[in-house]
Parts: sequence; structure tokens; C-alpha cells
Amino acid sequence: MTRRTPDLFDLTGHVAVITGAGRGIGEGIAKSFSDAGAAVVVAARRTNEIERVASEIRDGGGEAIAVTTDVTDTDAVEVLAKAAVSEFGKLTVWVNNAGGSSVHSPLVELDREEWDRTIDLNLTAVFVGSKIAAKYIEKGSIINISSGAGTKAVPKSGHYGASKAGTNSLTWTFAAELAPDIRVNAVMPGAIPTEIMLKATGLKEDEILDAWDIPMGRVGTPQDIGAACLYLASDAASWVTGELLRVGGGAKPRGGNFANKK
Repeated sequence: MTRRTPDLFDLTGHVAVITGAGRGIGEGIAKSFSDAGAAVVVAARRTNEIERVASEIRDGGGEAIAVTTDVTDTDAVEVLAKAAVSEFGKLTVWVNNAGGSSVHSPLVELDREEWDRTIDLNLTAVFVGSKIAAKYIEKGSIINISSGAGTKAVPKSGHYGASKAGTNSLTWTFAAELAPDIRVNAVMPGAIPTEIMLKATGLKEDEILDAWDIPMGRVGTPQDIGAACLYLASDAASWVTGELLRVGGGAKPRGGNFANKK
């Protein structure tokens, strides 16, 4: 039976875990999901931040809990999934959002410790999170937050680019292996002036448009990414899996990094 289009975006009855949800893009995703009717589990290392987000969602009439989680700790990620099921009875959506790197260095000068840290946080955590999510999701979706840095050369950020290229590969393979019950897609955000993005680029918010040619003429917002993830989590995307969705105002990834523009 054909459904009304607005109903396809309704997440009522869904339970979603969002990592890195204490601020920025993760917070935007959590609030977008809640606005669409989902119960949400907000996870991050900073307890005060996720408790604030969960409280704001509940104050707005939504359902939310906060679970302090280090995504590089496999046992903690397992506890996170179990907390979602224990509190809300099931798990249907998992968003691997936590990640990042603020270190700029040519690969030949990069410390091994920073390489390992970046791969652990941005790639291994996606593998672990997706694997654990697949244990608990009977039918639903996994969404990975990737980056255009994973699609071409990124001098001085090669470690980050490699981790995101790996995330894209994991997205494709998990999508093939978990179909048809679990869809797996990725979103590649453009210039969103979050705290971690500004630190990583060395730019101020009002410098971003000059440093990055954005055809749409504005920087992005966490809600822009939340809306994209809402689409991928919803029945509107029921025939979409193994895709990388770029959400960047029309800007294309390029070599180099913003800090070089200063």
C-alpha cells in the first residue's frame, strides 16, 4: 500500500543511538530524530553535555536518555546498546558520529601515536559500533558520519582522510552483508562550524566562506546534517543502502586543508 509522503519521514516507534551527541552535529541529529518521533539515546564521553541534550529533548516533549560512552572501548559500546534496549525495548537506528582529529602533519612526520588514535576513533569505532548495533537491530539502519576527506588527497590531514576512506569502505561492505534487514549509509558533511571543525581548520566562523568555495553561499548547520540523517533513517529511504550522501552546500572536496589558507 502506498503511504502518504509525510508519513514516510515519521520515526515514531524508532529507538536511535547517536554517538558524539553532546554537541555539534551529534546534538543536531539527536534533536532531529526526536522531532520526528524517535526515542533517542545520546552518547559521548562528556556526561554533562549529553545530560544537557537529553534534558532539552525531554523538556520539548521527547524521549531521551544519556549514556556516558567512550566509543573506543568495546565493552562501553556494548553497554550503550544494552541501555537502549533496556530503556526503550528495542534498537532500530545507530549513528556512528563520534570522531575527528585536530592534528595537522604531513604523513611522513606524523607520530605513530596520533595515527593509531585517529584510526581507533574514526574507523575502528565505526566497525565496533556497527557490529554491535547489528546484534540488536532486527530491522532498521546504521548511519556513519564520514567526510569528503575520505574521497581524495588531503595533505597534512592524511591520517584523517584515510580513516574516513575506511569508513566509506565499511559502509559499502556492511550494507552488502546486512541487507535486506539493516540498511547502512553514510553522510559526508561539508563546512559545519562546530567546535571541533573550527579547531581542526584553524579558522574563525566568519572566515569559512572565504576559505571554502560554497555555491550555496552559507555554512552548514547541525540541523542540515540531522535532516539528512533523518531521511536515511526513515522509510523514505527504504530502498537506499550502501550510499554516501554529501551534504555540503555544493562544495567539492579538495586537497589541502583550511589552515593552509590563512
